[in-house]
Amino acid sequence: MNQEIIELLDVFKKELNGELSRILSFWAAITPDEENGGFYGKIDNENKISPDAPKGSVLNARILWTFSTAYNHKPDPLFMTFANRAYQYIINHFIDNENGGVYWSVDYKGAPLDNKKQVYAIAFTIYALSEFYKASGLEAAKQKAIDLFYLLVEKAYDPVQTGYFEAFTKEWKPIGDLRLSAKDANEKKTMNTHLHVMEAYTNLYRIWPDKALREHISMLINNFFDHFIDPNTYHLLLFFDEDWNSKSNLVSYGHDIEATWLLLEAAGVIGDTVMIKRIKEISIKMADATINGIDTDGGLWYEYEPASDNLIKEKHWWVQAEAMVGFFNAWQISADDKYLQIATKNWEFIKDKILDKTNGEWFWGIGQNGLIMQGEDKAGIWKCPYHNSRACLEIINKIG
Repeated sequence: MNQEIIELLDVFKKELNGELSRILSFWAAITPDEENGGFYGKIDNENKISPDAPKGSVLNARILWTFSTAYNHKPDPLFMTFANRAYQYIINHFIDNENGGVYWSVDYKGAPLDNKKQVYAIAFTIYALSEFYKASGLEAAKQKAIDLFYLLVEKAYDPVQTGYFEAFTKEWKPIGDLRLSAKDANEKKTMNTHLHVMEAYTNLYRIWPDKALREHISMLINNFFDHFIDPNTYHLLLFFDEDWNSKSNLVSYGHDIEATWLLLEAAGVIGDTVMIKRIKEISIKMADATINGIDTDGGLWYEYEPASDNLIKEKHWWVQAEAMVGFFNAWQISADDKYLQIATKNWEFIKDKILDKTNGEWFWGIGQNGLIMQGEDKAGIWKCPYHNSRACLEIINKIG
């Protein structure tokens, strides 16, 4: 590695350490709900709090993960204080002790609001509880994560075709509306949920290397090989029926590049050398496919609709965070400096356009007009400290 690259990595790491600190400071200072407990459900672009907004299980799980992993990176007692706060709120308000699983949302006082069982939300709870166990050593957190794994296998796993069904009613019965959000297709199996079930199981395996869990991680990786990764385009296919018939050819650039490094991480944790080799090869092809979505300013576009040749010219915060990690990962795999240049140029775009230098955190994104997208959250059901803090930590750790 030449001196220029060494110096670039040193600056990159230093800047990301600083940004990680700023992200954590924002969530610690602005988001705790001192009146009703836990964390506020919605904060807008100008840091205006909506105190009576619903509180989402995904947001709260991601807060728990963020402060837990921050503590594991740097054991600051303040991080553990907020991790404990998130853990207690999840246990007291989101866990369905009668039917199992977690509620999608609760009201601002903590009473169940949307009580459907979304596999995606349960996966993030497993992911967060596993990280919290690493930080706290609390056996109850580990056991709850294990219990939720068994629950998903029992209730949501498809023993015939493999994979996981998307959603259920409160009582784990079939449900008409399976969607995570209004923009998603109403289908039985989705790439996004499988990606994050795999991520959750990978984190659980780190604290509980169980044989059955390992088999499910391997199965999930094979779902990507067999179904999600289009062998012609190397983009991800996003929506499927129960028999793995693809129902959409929408391209999600952020998910494409996110999957490259999460797949490698999963195979690495279970120590499958054959899968690791295959993933490294396919990851480069997926990264190259994603390059088509990069604008001249270094930002990564949101989505592309091939049927109508429509590029959705928005640059969302999470897509940029995943681009940084994914292209850095491609550089480490290939040793081709073009991927490092893409990752660092994307960071320059983030610094220029996405960071809120006045009020902290990252804006939701930049619209087609090149301006900050209005009416979006700084914190909310989907806007969280997970993608950006994780990106900072992943690259800091990869640089070493």
